[in-house]
Amino acid sequence: MALALFVAVAPAQAQQVVGPVTGLPVPRYVSLKSDHVNLREGPSKDHATKWIYQRAGLPVEITAEFETWRRIRDSEGAEGWVLHSLLSGKRTALIAPWKKDALPFPLRSGPSENADAIARLAPGVIASVKTCDGSWCRLKIGGYDGYMAQTNLWGVYPGEKVE
Repeated sequence: MALALFVAVAPAQAQQVVGPVTGLPVPRYVSLKSDHVNLREGPSKDHATKWIYQRAGLPVEITAEFETWRRIRDSEGAEGWVLHSLLSGKRTALIAPWKKDALPFPLRSGPSENADAIARLAPGVIASVKTCDGSWCRLKIGGYDGYMAQTNLWGVYPGEKVE
């Protein structure tokens, strides 16, 4: 039996891929609900566990759907299947995880390189994404509410608008 992992539909101008279970875009970013999420080799509990995530709020990318399972990819490129109930639609982002040894990135008071830095966030820190305009995202972390260039984030697509 073949698994239907996604369905392509063709709107007027661009081809969009949607999940056959949810009808939502694939791929899309979500976050982990729990601090104990098993990443499995296939879409069932009969498949071996490849990895256990222990970081609630971690952004992951859904790349396929099958029944109650979602195939995900993390910021390091690891892929596998998780139960949909362990995922949240809450948007989060990692601060520049590809720059592990970089200096902390400024969280700014406004969406501009000239805006004051109100905090500095180290690579790999998770922040809640409130909005993105395609260039800048408004983030919340701890008691801070500020802006960061979208290019410094993993968990939002380049040019993506989040409301």
